Amino acid sequence: MSKRDNHVLLFLLTVACGGGGGVKDLRPDASDQELFWGADQYDFAIVLPAAGLDCFWHFAHQGERFYLNFMVQWVTGMANDRHLSVIVNAPSGLIMSSVDDATGEIVFNARETGFYQMCFSNLHNRFGSMQIFLNFGVYYEDSKDLKKEEELKKEEEREHLNSTISTMEESFNRLQVSMFHMWRYYNIERMRRGTDYFLLQSNSSYVSTWSAVQSFVIIMAGYLQLYFLKRLFVTKPTTEQEKPRC
Repeated sequence: MSKRDNHVLLFLLTVACGGGGGVKDLRPDASDQELFWGADQYDFAIVLPAAGLDCFWHFAHQGERFYLNFMVQWVTGMANDRHLSVIVNAPSGLIMSSVDDATGEIVFNARETGFYQMCFSNLHNRFGSMQIFLNFGVYYEDSKDLKKEEELKKEEEREHLNSTISTMEESFNRLQVSMFHMWRYYNIERMRRGTDYFLLQSNSSYVSTWSAVQSFVIIMAGYLQLYFLKRLFVTKPTTEQEKPRC
């Protein structure tokens, strides 16, 4: 069976499952988990059994951008083919896009308002299951309410950015002033240390000089005292003619 025949078979199965109608033609047994109304991103993983088919619906307005990304994570059993058949149908049943690969991306602008059907088929593997990871959603680019919300968000972001910038500027100025005072205190302390060093050096020179002078004076005084004391005990040799007198 060719890929074209597989797509035709998948399309017939999709129509048989109820994907060919609009919003009112959704299958009545669809659970709330299979219907996605919001614009937020959805991402989760599902397991498709052998030759299994699973469909999901996501609501989109006309003119909005619809996207779907998928990837086959693993295959089990006797499966030897990682290809996954994916078809996205419009609410009216028109096929918007189809992919038959292990990974793929589908992006288009919604032409109708309603639930868009995403069907995933494991028809290539008759005896093995596979796990696939899905990521899909809708971009509300042309919505006026969204534009207003985006403008409000942008305004809030601008205010927050301005507040952040002003806070950063104030913090920077405060930091700059603090650094200036620290540098000033550092220079004052460095000058004090220089002053103490030169004062210590001057005191050392003063003490050394006066110590040397005082040592010289003390030595000279002792020498003079000894000299005068010795002069007091100077005697002449005595003879019979020259005798010492009292």
